Amino acid sequence: MPLRCAYTDLDGTLLGRGASLFHDGDGEFTLLPSRALEACHRAGVEVMLISGRRRGQVAEPARLIGAGAFCFEIGGGLVIDGEQTWLCGDYQPRDGRTPWQLIDDSGAPRRLLDAYAGRIEPHSPWHEGRDVTHIFRGRLDVEEANALLERDGMSGLRLVDNGTIGPDLHCYHLTPAAASKVAAVTAHMRARGYAPDECIAVGDSREDLGVAPVVGRFFLVANAEPNLPTAANVIRTEAAHGDGFYEAIVQSLVGTSVGPV
Repeated sequence: MPLRCAYTDLDGTLLGRGASLFHDGDGEFTLLPSRALEACHRAGVEVMLISGRRRGQVAEPARLIGAGAFCFEIGGGLVIDGEQTWLCGDYQPRDGRTPWQLIDDSGAPRRLLDAYAGRIEPHSPWHEGRDVTHIFRGRLDVEEANALLERDGMSGLRLVDNGTIGPDLHCYHLTPAAASKVAAVTAHMRARGYAPDECIAVGDSREDLGVAPVVGRFFLVANAEPNLPTAANVIRTEAAHGDGFYEAIVQSLVGTSVGPV
């Protein structure tokens, strides 16, 4: 089937150093990500951004590349052609409280900060002004943290590893269990009428990799952690960041393995 949609993460995937579309991971100038976006436009392939960023931080790059749909805060919110839907399960906005406030009311953020003192901290300044997820930086065992939340009666929440942000430093999101990038992608595919074989996804984190089962092929860019689990439809690109996104688009459009040129 022809490619109809490419789902892509922003930081660490489409964007390079300094969250720049025009720089690679080393800060060198590159046009390959923009050429990949041009190839998608010419082929009639929709590009949807899937990110852990706040809505405004995803809406602006979506506008700049002409994308009509995006999800924000790990899929807690989905926007399709200007219409927003919350995908937060038990933490849907209610009584004038946002999902972020409802999570704060549960005591889970403080529980994690106390339990892992010295190992995680708020991901300042991006932890402010959010609607859904509480975000931290540091290093911990996500399975252990989620087991702790479950023991404390907070099974409606989960801690998500959204990838590396520095040497031995990860970004974590505390999010409603119902919210995820794969849930947002699935909802978008249903709204657009896309079949799995008509879609690809590109990312660099464990949370991104969760999209793999619902698309035809998933591409891990070369800068993704080497120990992430793989599946039959998961391909690791030779190039990193936006150049890896270019590689994924070219390979998907022409049907052969082609590296950056």
